[in-house]
Amino acid sequence: MCLFLPTFQPSNLQTRDPWPSLDRATASFDTVRTLTADFVQIVENPMLGDPDTTRGKLYQRRPNYFAMRFTEPKHDRVVADGRRLWLYTPSTTPGQVIRTAIPGTGTTGPNLIGQFVQHPRERYTARYVRADSTPDGAVDVIALTPRAADLPYSEATVWIAKRDGLVRRIEIVETSGQRRTIMLQNLTVNRAIAAREFRFSPTSGVRVVDQ
Repeated sequence: MCLFLPTFQPSNLQTRDPWPSLDRATASFDTVRTLTADFVQIVENPMLGDPDTTRGKLYQRRPNYFAMRFTEPKHDRVVADGRRLWLYTPSTTPGQVIRTAIPGTGTTGPNLIGQFVQHPRERYTARYVRADSTPDGAVDVIALTPRAADLPYSEATVWIAKRDGLVRRIEIVETSGQRRTIMLQNLTVNRAIAAREFRFSPTSGVRVVDQ
């Protein structure tokens, strides 16, 4: 007797719904008032050769305070002091600091995480990519495509921890064509952060450029 079994095709698999993971991330982020984490940032630009890797400490106090203080390269920093954003990168542009309005999107402001998990149903189409793991545990990997056309990125992928719903990794394809990955470890939330972490005072000889 010959048995004919249905041919297995990937399309036979039911696509996993990304929204429960994103809803959990939204609920988790809603409880966050302060956040600190160690970060590693990798920027890949096909026009510039090898990826650029930086690292340091990230601080956030919602809604408008944020800082990335780099240990590699040492002394570089991004600081949102509640009113303005300061971009100080003496490793590449010594003697100058850029001062701008605090952005609502992108990778240099208080909405680094919130832009992906606050109201995601209104802002993105979403696709479940896979289950994965990070040094902090198991995660769901979700790909997001913005509904708006005026954002500084064309797509983003977030790694959402199954344990607590916090985002542990963000990968962004920027409109410039470069890919930026930010990995967060040793997250702590809702602990006091010293006010000095959100201050920036240009030293003598540093030129302030307003944009």
